[in-house]
Amino acid sequence: MGKESIVTGLALFAMFFGAGNLIFPPYLGLESGWEWPLGFACFILIDVVLSCLGIYALNAAGGANAAIEGTLGHRPGLVMNTAAILCTGVLIATPRTAATTFEMAVVPIAESFSANAAGADGVTIDLGVAGGGSASLALFSVIFFAVVLLLTIKESRVVDIVGKILTPLLVLGIVILVVAGIVHPLAPIQAPLSTTVAQDGILAGYQTMDIIACVGFAIVVQDAIRGDGFKSRKTQLQVMAFASVIAAVLLGGIYGGLTYLGATAGGMFGAGVGQAELIVKITNALLGEFGVVTLGIVVGLACLTTAIGLTGATAAYFERITHGRLSYRWGVLLVIGCSLLICNLGLEAIIALASPILQVVCPPFMTTVVLILFLRFIHSTWVYKGAALGALVASLLIACFDTFGVPGFVAAMPLQEFGFAWLPFAVLGGIGGWLAARPAHKTKDLLASPVEEAVESGDSLLG
Repeated sequence: MGKESIVTGLALFAMFFGAGNLIFPPYLGLESGWEWPLGFACFILIDVVLSCLGIYALNAAGGANAAIEGTLGHRPGLVMNTAAILCTGVLIATPRTAATTFEMAVVPIAESFSANAAGADGVTIDLGVAGGGSASLALFSVIFFAVVLLLTIKESRVVDIVGKILTPLLVLGIVILVVAGIVHPLAPIQAPLSTTVAQDGILAGYQTMDIIACVGFAIVVQDAIRGDGFKSRKTQLQVMAFASVIAAVLLGGIYGGLTYLGATAGGMFGAGVGQAELIVKITNALLGEFGVVTLGIVVGLACLTTAIGLTGATAAYFERITHGRLSYRWGVLLVIGCSLLICNLGLEAIIALASPILQVVCPPFMTTVVLILFLRFIHSTWVYKGAALGALVASLLIACFDTFGVPGFVAAMPLQEFGFAWLPFAVLGGIGGWLAARPAHKTKDLLASPVEEAVESGDSLLG
């Protein structure tokens, strides 16, 4: 079981460690300055701890889709799962893969080529890409998503093969980068540039979208463990628990190193640098031009494989929930069309657009996943519904306040300075649901559900 746990843990790490996530920890470190451990702790809580707990909790409750829809009810659960799929597959993650590739691979490589050409013969060559113009991004995005379309319309093993090669290369490159930054720090760590370091860490954790991606990841991990020959649910969950710990430790180490690099970069680059631009500048300062080009190529290919995987998974999901009315191929075309349009907003605009959306989607999702850990003790669906509704209402208010400055009372809400102002609402919503369930005789309505049967099977470790 030890070998299988390690292999599964490495696979789970590879799924969570997306190339697009590279841009968030360094920028968090830049903003946090000498308070970077606080920002990192908040980031790792949302991005790693809750995500890995979510993988375990969802599978322990009988499966990801069954757990969400079983505790919230079919329609609310379907809405939550669909919101997660829309974020990861259509509105944010897929367009961001192309925009990240352009900023981290195409622009730096084009600038390097132009500089080398100018240095060789004294003539400056304008490729139309260096600097990242909108026309260049539009042309690149068409090429990028054309490749995604070709490799998604018909399943290809090329994606799996390339993905297995790219993840180790990407990890090796990041480890070399972090070690170089520890041995030769870029600059002394300075005062924070932000007055809301804890909130910044929480929001950066939302941006990775790992907490909502754990629905799909849980299914993949569960199938992999069963494929390894583990038939007992107790043994499956033990393997999953150890694998989650391994993935969490590896992710924490990589992200911690990147956050530290960003903190040391504050004295060199200061405020105003873009998120993708920052990691490129750090790489150039530590590893030189060759390092920038190599990292750009690996990140670009990794983002391409991620886009292919997300597009295929999203199209398959919509084919399933529409019972075939939206075919897989039309789903692929729809995802690519939307992603192509959103991609051309640019990376920074996509991140800004994602922030209020994820502020609304993530809290009720996290609330539900955490409560599922206690299925043995919470037998009423009304508790889950009330807690999720409370978190949703609060997150809507917080997103409106952060985006438009209203309503003003949000600034005085408990835990607002730490980014957890929605938590008291979730607790009150859960209590309200439990109180309302008593006169409605719904305090134990979960006992007859497949979710509860999975937990009470005798082999589950949940609760």
